Amino acid sequence: MERNGRMNRAGQPDRRALLAAALSGAAVVLTGCSSTRDAPAAATTPSPSPRPTTPAAAFARLMEGNKRWVSGNLQHPDRDPTRRQLVAHEQEPFGSVLSCIDSRVPPELLFDTGLGDLYVMRTGGEAVSPVVTGSVEYGPMTSGTPLIVVLGHQRCGAIKAAYTSLRDGKPLPGNLQAIVRALRPAYEQTVREGGTDPVETMARNQARLTANDLRSNQDLAPLVKKGALAVVGAYYSLDTGKVQVLTGAPS
Repeated sequence: MERNGRMNRAGQPDRRALLAAALSGAAVVLTGCSSTRDAPAAATTPSPSPRPTTPAAAFARLMEGNKRWVSGNLQHPDRDPTRRQLVAHEQEPFGSVLSCIDSRVPPELLFDTGLGDLYVMRTGGEAVSPVVTGSVEYGPMTSGTPLIVVLGHQRCGAIKAAYTSLRDGKPLPGNLQAIVRALRPAYEQTVREGGTDPVETMARNQARLTANDLRSNQDLAPLVKKGALAVVGAYYSLDTGKVQVLTGAPS
């Protein structure tokens, strides 16, 4: 499929072209509904740090922020009224993070980032579905976001519950079972590998497998191939605050 063409080789409308057209149309409608009088004043100062535009630069920015989180030397960047005004009408995050819902793993904090820096998706155990995948694809496919991080973590309750459910053959109640189904591939790989701490192994496997799947899907793979996007699998330690890379770090 040609990125800038309107039709693909099969004669069907290009998905990216359709998405861009839909978003442009929405922007026109929203603009028409607002007035100059209602718009906030433009920011008088720019963001202190230019937006990273390459996978390597975006990854370096995140890891530098995580080092500050670990050491306690936080900058709390881009968290003032000036930044709020700057991004009020347009956003251009440099990274997308898919992480767990766990209250101890807030991506914006553990990477010491600010308003407008990250797209963040959070699901139990980083479980994915078509809606979640579409949300992860949004940044790279519409605004050139150069980095995706799938972030698993230590002592994940969703992973532990899914592991126990699958091991014992006892389904979880309600829609929790949908999380169990989504985590089955990570469970099966963990069983094959063995080890003394299967829950932690499964948490790492889930982050690694999800990153691999995203990296190779039909819409993101072309961006990865040409070097415009990196998809990183990572693991967060609750004890130390440190993010460990598992797979896909850009060079």
